Amino acid sequence: MIVMKFGGTSVGDTRAIERVAGIVKRRLKQKPVIVVSAMARVTDQLLAMARAAGSGDSAAALKLSRDLRERHYNTAGELLGTALFTQFHGDLGADLEALDELLRGISAVGELTLRTTDHVAAYGEMLSAKLVTACLSAHGISSSLVDSRTCIVTDGSHTRAAPLFAETNLNLCSRLKPLLDSGRVPVMGGFIGATKAGVTTTIGRGGSDFSAAIVGAGLDAEKIEIWTDVDGMMTTDPNICPDARRIKVISFDEAAELAYFGAKVLHPATVLPAIQKNIPVYILNSMNPSCEGTRITARGAHSRNFFKAIAAKKRITIVDVAAPRMLLAHGFLKSIFEAFDRHHIPVDVVSTSEVSVSLTVDSNESIPALAADLAKLADVKYEGRKAIVCLVGENLREIPGIAARVFGELADVKIRMISQGASEINLTFVIEEDAVPGVIQRLHKAFFSDLDPDVFA
Repeated sequence: MIVMKFGGTSVGDTRAIERVAGIVKRRLKQKPVIVVSAMARVTDQLLAMARAAGSGDSAAALKLSRDLRERHYNTAGELLGTALFTQFHGDLGADLEALDELLRGISAVGELTLRTTDHVAAYGEMLSAKLVTACLSAHGISSSLVDSRTCIVTDGSHTRAAPLFAETNLNLCSRLKPLLDSGRVPVMGGFIGATKAGVTTTIGRGGSDFSAAIVGAGLDAEKIEIWTDVDGMMTTDPNICPDARRIKVISFDEAAELAYFGAKVLHPATVLPAIQKNIPVYILNSMNPSCEGTRITARGAHSRNFFKAIAAKKRITIVDVAAPRMLLAHGFLKSIFEAFDRHHIPVDVVSTSEVSVSLTVDSNESIPALAADLAKLADVKYEGRKAIVCLVGENLREIPGIAARVFGELADVKIRMISQGASEINLTFVIEEDAVPGVIQRLHKAFFSDLDPDVFA
C-alpha cells in the first residue's frame, strides 16, 4: 500500500479536487490511503476567526465562518451536482454549524485557549476530507472517510502535539487495514489528532506532511507521496534563480537540512517516521502528475556535483554574547543556552571565539527580553536583517578546499558567521539579508552549471 498526501493547493478548488480524483484512480492497484490538508488559506481563515471570537467580536468571527461555509458549499455543489450535493449538504452543514457554536462559545467566554485554538483549526482538514471522500465516491472510487482523531494519538501539547506512536500504530492497523483489505480507499485529514482522552489536538502548521509519514510508517507503506504544486525539490529557489533544476533523488538527511534552512517544499518533521522505516518519500506535483518529482531515500545517490542544493533562511538575528572573563568558566555556555530555553527561542547557528559566542535565531518579539536576560551574564548585542545560506551535499568534510572554493566565489561579500564540520552534509554561513539573491545566483552558477544527469533533471 501507499500513502498519498495532498496539500492545500492540491485541494484548493473544484478543479484541483477533480485532479486529485484522477490521480487516485490511477493508483488504485497500489492500495492508497489519502491524507489531505485544508483547502488553501482555510487554516489562516480559521485562526483569524478564532482570534476574533477570543477578543469578543462574535460578529467578525461568524462573518469569516459564513465565507468559509459559502466556499465549501460552492465547491461541493460543483463537484457533486444537485442530487449528490443534496445528500451531502446536511453532513457538511452539521460540521459548519458546530463550528459556529464553538465560535459563539469562545466569544461569550472572551478567551481563546490553545485547546480551543486546536478545536477550531481542525475543521479545515475535517471539511476537506469530507469533500475529497465525496468526490472520489462520485467518480466511482470506493472510499471511506476516516476521522484522524480516531487514529492519531498525541500528547496534550496543544498546537504542537507530539504523536504517541505505539498507540497510533495500533489504531492505524485496526482502523485502516480492514478498509484496504476490502478494496476501499481511506481518506483522512492531516494535521489533526486527539489525546488518549479524545481531546482534539494539532501537530503544528505543515503537519499534514507529518501525518502522512506517521500513517505510512504505522502501516509499513511501500512509499509516501507528498502531492503539492511544484515538480519537486529544486537546486535552489526558482524565484531567485530561474535556472534552478529539479533534484531527482536526495537523501533523507540532505532533505531535512534543506527544509530546515528555508526550502519550503517539505515539512522537516515529515522525514522522521519514514527514516525509521526506510520508506521512500516522493515530492510530486498534482498540477503536473506526469513529472517524476523528487525521491527522498535513506541514502542519496552519489553525485559528481559537490552540492545538491542551496537554501536561504531570512529574517535572522545574530545575538553576540561577550564575557572575556567568563567564557571558559564552567557552566557559562550552559547558562547561555538555558536563557534561550527560558524564552523558547531555538538557535540555528553557533560560533565561538576566545572572548565571545555568536548565535543566530529567527527574528521575533522575544529577542529584547532574551537580551535583557543574557545581559545578567555578559555584554550582549543583537543585529537583525540577516540571512543564513546553506549549501547541502554529501561528505563535505572529506572534500579538500571546498570552503575555499565557496568563499572564493564570494570574495567581495560580507560574511558574518561560518559553520562547517558540525554536519557532514552542510556548509552554512550568515550574510546580510539583502545580499541573498546575488549570493545564491553566483553560487548556483558556480556549482550547478554542469549537472549529474542521474541526480538532476
